[in-house]
Amino acid sequence: MAERKTTFDDIKRALWAGADTFRDNIDASNYKDYVLAMLFVKYLSDTYDEKVKELEKEYSGIRLERQIENLPFVLKEEYTFDYLKENKYSVDIGTKISEALTGIESSNTILNGIFRGIDFNSESNLGKKEQKNPLLIDLIDDFADLDLHPHNIETNDNQVPADVIGDAYEYMIGEFATMAGKKAGSFFTPQEVSEIMARIVAPVENDRIYDPTCGSGSLLIRAAKKGGLDKVSIYGQEINSSSISMARMNMFIHDIGDAHIAWGDTLANPQHLDSDGNLMKFDCIVANMPFSKDKWAQGFNKGGEVSVDDESEESKGKKGKKKEFKMEPSLDKYHRFDIGVPPASKGDWAFLLHMISSMNGNGRVAAVAPHGVLFRGAAEGKIRQAILEKNLIDAVIGLPENLFYGTSIPACIIVFRRGRKNSDVLFIDASKHCEKKKAKNALRPEDIEKIVSTYQKYRNGENAEEEKYSHVASFKEISEENEFNLNIPRYVDTFEDEEIIDLDKVNAEIADLKAQIAAVEAEMAQCMKELGL
Repeated sequence: MAERKTTFDDIKRALWAGADTFRDNIDASNYKDYVLAMLFVKYLSDTYDEKVKELEKEYSGIRLERQIENLPFVLKEEYTFDYLKENKYSVDIGTKISEALTGIESSNTILNGIFRGIDFNSESNLGKKEQKNPLLIDLIDDFADLDLHPHNIETNDNQVPADVIGDAYEYMIGEFATMAGKKAGSFFTPQEVSEIMARIVAPVENDRIYDPTCGSGSLLIRAAKKGGLDKVSIYGQEINSSSISMARMNMFIHDIGDAHIAWGDTLANPQHLDSDGNLMKFDCIVANMPFSKDKWAQGFNKGGEVSVDDESEESKGKKGKKKEFKMEPSLDKYHRFDIGVPPASKGDWAFLLHMISSMNGNGRVAAVAPHGVLFRGAAEGKIRQAILEKNLIDAVIGLPENLFYGTSIPACIIVFRRGRKNSDVLFIDASKHCEKKKAKNALRPEDIEKIVSTYQKYRNGENAEEEKYSHVASFKEISEENEFNLNIPRYVDTFEDEEIIDLDKVNAEIADLKAQIAAVEAEMAQCMKELGL
């Protein structure tokens, strides 16, 4: 009898079982780390086991040991899932799992730091042993029967085993985002939006692709797939340690061993620099940045002063005066804010200026942003004007509301591009083109295709105008008629005339209803009379 293969649905079921184990005990934004880490340990263990068994067919003794040492990663027995399963009833099982994670990292350079911040022995997250150990036993059992040996993964056409496991991993990140609610916006971008952005920046072979706020890495992976995962270079940075772990596991499961995923504040401490210490330049940049991040510049504050909008008592000096910190262009050695410093309480343009500064001569950016960046005045208005005068804005795409995790407000995709031959800007209002759902609205395949095809028509010099959907605005229209305001309704009129009300018909319906009410009241009165009431 043929061996039963592991399907995508089998992996999903195991992941859901792990989620159910933790659901009533800790928040989804926390327990995702434990469930996804356990899947990753199972994946490493089964993959390593298969590679060793393949080598054992050809080698033995010293030669076998040398071949094993040359594998992409190695696992000691006590770091494997099988060892954890055999010891699941140990009173210190939490310690054993954490030691296995540490051992995996320390013995494999490629996996160094991949479990950053994930502690299976944490009392603050999992409780004392009496509460924690039963959870960990159940979690191990949830994955015990899942066979992730690559040869046993069922694949479709043009798939390899890593695709199936990687897709299941990303699927579950999306499900955790749904369960985590407002806390999820920082680590996951809806796949439909990721698809639009990936197709807009359109990576090709040898491109260098970057996400400065990469979260779980799903958006970065989707963009990279357009150019071929093995044919492009992948770079990302993220400030949240939990998201960094997800991103690095996500890359490794997708068999991307050379992704450059860095930890740190992208604005104050960008990690991807060239040999001269300047910002590295990229062909394609995609990002779903934190919306209107407050105190985004605090990382530039080396003197301990408080920001100018901090009115707390703690912020005042001995004489009652605040020691104020104000962001200045000179504080940024990469000169990203020379054309203007965004307000301290809204970091949207700080991230956008970082992306613009990171584009190479052929660079293109697709970034999700709140609509405020299109029309807010003061410092942001001056920055927007400068960017338009530099001819860097290619398109503005309005999306439906309630698409994103963490916020229900509608957002937009801003497309920047260097080397533009034209000076106009494409505006798309796709705010009404979606499937309305109770939890989250969703873009349908036809909605995605309409956005992308309209943008591609524009890029190809074809007519991209469509009434109540898209408009190509000249620089004169933007600068003189709208004073550099990019608010989409100024350019795309989606107003629908209300149906004219026929007053005669309404009055006739009211009269008919009154007659019906009178007849019913008369009938009720007759019934009451017959009953002697």
